Amino acid sequence: MRSSLDELYQEVILDHNRRPRNFRTIAPASHHANGHNPLCGDRLSLYVQVEAGVIADVAFQGSGCAISKASASLMTDAVKGHSIEDAHGLFLRFHRMVTTSADEAIEDMGKLSVLAGVREFPMRVKCASLAWHTLEAALSYTPEISTE
Repeated sequence: MRSSLDELYQEVILDHNRRPRNFRTIAPASHHANGHNPLCGDRLSLYVQVEAGVIADVAFQGSGCAISKASASLMTDAVKGHSIEDAHGLFLRFHRMVTTSADEAIEDMGKLSVLAGVREFPMRVKCASLAWHTLEAALSYTPEISTE
């Protein structure tokens, strides 16, 4: 059973890598930040349109590994339509999911749970969390972040 679940998760990650959702720009965006993971070369530009405290639209462009691109794609779907506060709470839960071995950290993460496996590969955690840190930077008006 675990093997088939791992295969499903891998398929979801590969699908979001090949056909990322919200892979575009927003012009003009109310919030914007660039993220960079110098360890593997992932680069990401994130565009966010916030209206009345709600993320009305979010998009990204960039290049990187499958995990980085899939995480950005899944993240944009997950936060669109939610308040900035909700997005921050989801960031904290996502970060806990990919950095701890606690199974309860995976609960209630929906499609984002496909990225829980990166916690077994510490070098890949930065790949999975780059988009999330970039979102936090954009929403706090920090134009550039690095996962160094």
